Amino acid sequence: MTARVALVTGGTGGIGTAICKRLAGMGLRVATNYRNEAKALEWQAARKAEGFDIAVVPGDVGTPEGGAAMIAAVEAALGPVDVLINNAGITRDGTFHRMTATQWHEVINTNLNACFNVTRPVIDGMRDRKWGRIVQISSINGLKGQYGQANYAAAKAGMHGFTISLARENAKLGITVNTVSPGYVATDMVMAVPEDVRAKIVADIPTGRLGKPEEIAYAVGFLVSDEAAWITGSNLDINGGHHMGW
Repeated sequence: MTARVALVTGGTGGIGTAICKRLAGMGLRVATNYRNEAKALEWQAARKAEGFDIAVVPGDVGTPEGGAAMIAAVEAALGPVDVLINNAGITRDGTFHRMTATQWHEVINTNLNACFNVTRPVIDGMRDRKWGRIVQISSINGLKGQYGQANYAAAKAGMHGFTISLARENAKLGITVNTVSPGYVATDMVMAVPEDVRAKIVADIPTGRLGKPEEIAYAVGFLVSDEAAWITGSNLDINGGHHMGW
């Protein structure tokens, strides 16, 4: 897979960084997008110091035009995108009876509409080349819901609906489409939660701990490999047993 190009949206966050490093370590040429150039260049330098050469391009996943421009920048720098990880996401929490239209639409747009905005410019190329890997990074809360996250849960659940439809449409063309739904992972965002609240979360996880970003990245690496070619339309729960389905 040394010649293949991977784009990880939102790749400078905790889980995104681990995914970028995992894919780069597999020999893929990896890119991610940014909104803040100074922070992105600092992140890129830190990865380079670790031995990972990851391209960074400007890109707003929230609009079709932004998605198309981002893909064009990646392809100009590295070549056609063969592996796409739709990882970008935000939260705007609040109980629904107090939620504003802005809170709702910002989360739906960044977490769900972005899947269209970014995937649409790459799918034709994957179909032409008869090979592709697309992975949505959803969430445990898209499966079980969460107090104060009607917007986030709706978006994350919608991501898997997108997955299973796209998987059916492209299975005969060598393209797999899957979802990974992490539970609570020890990223900066989760570790910023008050310790007593975090302790209650951990107490409800059968394995007794938060996940590691690298554990999510390992699953993504597996799903984009040649060996996973017969896995498509699946959702992989990675949550330490916090929520169990079948």
